[in-house]
Amino acid sequence: MTQAIAPRAAATTTGGVAFRVRVLLLLLLAVIGAVLAGAAPASAHAALTGSDPQQGAVVSRAPTQVSLTFSEQVAMSDGSVRVLDPKGKRVDTGKATDLGGTTYGVKLHSGLPDGTFTVTYQVVSADSHPVSGAFTFSVGAPSQTSVALSDPAVGGGVVGALYRVGRYVSYAGFILLVGGAAFVLACWQRGAGVRPVQRLVVSGWLALTGATLALLLLRGSYVGSGKVGDIFDLTLLGQVLQTKAGAALVSRLLLLAAGALFIAVLFGAYARRDEADATDGSGKDDGSDKGGVDVDAEKRDLTFGLAIGGAVVSAGLAASWAMAEHASTGIQAGLAMPVDVLHLLAVAVWLGGLSTLLVALFRAPAETQIEAVAVRRFSRLAFGSVTVLAATGIYQSWRQVGSWSALTGTWYGQLLLIKIGLVAVLVGIAWISRRWTAQLSEAPQAKAMATAGAKAGTTAGTTAGTTALAELRTKQPTKVPANSRDSSSEGSDSRDADSRDANSAGSNSGDSRRAAQLARQQAAVATARQKRLRDADPARAGLRRSVLAEAGVAVVLLAVTTVLTSTEPGRTEEAAQQATSSSSQRSGPLSLKLPFDTGGQDGKGTAEVTLDPARVGGNEMHVFVERPNGKAFDVPEVKVAFILAAKKIGPLPVTPDRIATGHWSAIGVQIPMAGDWEIAVTVRTSDIDQTTVTKNAKIG
Repeated sequence: MTQAIAPRAAATTTGGVAFRVRVLLLLLLAVIGAVLAGAAPASAHAALTGSDPQQGAVVSRAPTQVSLTFSEQVAMSDGSVRVLDPKGKRVDTGKATDLGGTTYGVKLHSGLPDGTFTVTYQVVSADSHPVSGAFTFSVGAPSQTSVALSDPAVGGGVVGALYRVGRYVSYAGFILLVGGAAFVLACWQRGAGVRPVQRLVVSGWLALTGATLALLLLRGSYVGSGKVGDIFDLTLLGQVLQTKAGAALVSRLLLLAAGALFIAVLFGAYARRDEADATDGSGKDDGSDKGGVDVDAEKRDLTFGLAIGGAVVSAGLAASWAMAEHASTGIQAGLAMPVDVLHLLAVAVWLGGLSTLLVALFRAPAETQIEAVAVRRFSRLAFGSVTVLAATGIYQSWRQVGSWSALTGTWYGQLLLIKIGLVAVLVGIAWISRRWTAQLSEAPQAKAMATAGAKAGTTAGTTAGTTALAELRTKQPTKVPANSRDSSSEGSDSRDADSRDANSAGSNSGDSRRAAQLARQQAAVATARQKRLRDADPARAGLRRSVLAEAGVAVVLLAVTTVLTSTEPGRTEEAAQQATSSSSQRSGPLSLKLPFDTGGQDGKGTAEVTLDPARVGGNEMHVFVERPNGKAFDVPEVKVAFILAAKKIGPLPVTPDRIATGHWSAIGVQIPMAGDWEIAVTVRTSDIDQTTVTKNAKIG
């Protein structure tokens, strides 16, 4: 009965663990799917803050060049800026030039016709993300155009989705590699010889290496055409290698080669040294000389060397992101990059160590299960990591957001709030884990009994199977004495002997299968006994549940962080909105209707003022005066004045010329700056009857 129940208990325990792991994997897939489904086709980290001609402007003469001003420096190549005439034909020379600062220009051919022109641009921002867009301006007067202003596919499509997946996998691999190695060296040195822990760290290295190679191949198509066929274009790959992002990816690959050597030493010589130290009765090396070598000093030196080498490789890997991402551009870049390195290392030590602890709690053999002292060490290490994470995160948030309005009113700020909430949840679950850790029993006698029981169960299962097989093999058929057989039946006896030998061979084969089956059953019993011993401590079981919950939240946190790194910072987005708010609010000439009443006989009417293109600089103004019935009103005089009270500018008087009955016009009306202008119109209907009416309008 005991043998029948134990395997069932083992199956139940294994099924519970497998169910939790499946739930965690499904959560991971769901988060990745949500990220990819909700991600924008192009994540612009540099914003277009101005242009000449301005968006929607109507100029009297064709310009000789078009200039674009961005919020940060961008990388341009031939064809990055294109200018198309109303028929869709290119009218630029194709060579983009740096005009200084963050302004870039492209020359135009001479003799351009009147009409609406389209400007398209596709560049790479200083933090390595693609930026694209389009706008129009007109020469002479607006016209129909055959160019469709559709959003470019840069950063989107299949290539964009693959690139985002590669970024997520690279972050996950970095966390598992760095965090797993740090957990082994700082918290659980015996873990260097545990196969599940070794597989976790090696998987992190493989994931980071594979993702880095994939990103290097995808990069050219990601910032360019977006075509799948261009992924293996060697010309594009050569261009990528000359960029900052390409140099960062190549540096990461070189550091990963050094990381491979680190892993080989950690799970090779270091693991063997730790196993040798654990062979004496106390589990510790006595420090004596063995063969003329101080084993204890040798282990300390090896640990110190691995710690220094691992720290250098880890910092270099983190710097490969800092030198090509948000930290490398914007304000205080010299301080932001080392802060970003510390931030990434803190995340890796915390979440990577958490993943290693999860593997140790669920997958480590019973005889090598993690000690309570190792869990307490990681608890202290995680607390330090969270402290560093909070300090660096506050600085990064201020640098990338800059204001409360950007924190709540931009997508970057909203993602940051979600990340802060997830970190708070993780800290809360970690506090619960610390409570379980405090209750974790580490009685040496109980541990010795558990280990002895586990080894005895394993030995019993193996011995039982071997003994059963030996007993079955000793059961051979009884031979008949030779003197009892008749010589005349010798031929028949010979055939019977052959038959008996064949039957005996078949019986032995069946006995072997039954023995193997019995051995498997005994092994299952031993495995169930090991699991019961490992799960007997309620504090350890509670710790496993809380760590599993932490890992689930960490998966979501990593996904949000990946999206955050590919989203335009709130400070940049808000600055771009403020710089382009005036032009985005209006797309045509300004037109205002101002009713008036001079008070005299026949003194009522309406003055309509139009200002084209209503931008900073020269404008064309028309004033139409009409009677209440809509007919032209022939008045003796009309005057207009512009006042910008916020800057104490004005009044700037304009006296238009009479063109026809009720129509007055002025050319070259100068507006010195953008703002909320007050337009005052004075209408005189007789020698003594006049009035002034005002209205505010956004100009510029």
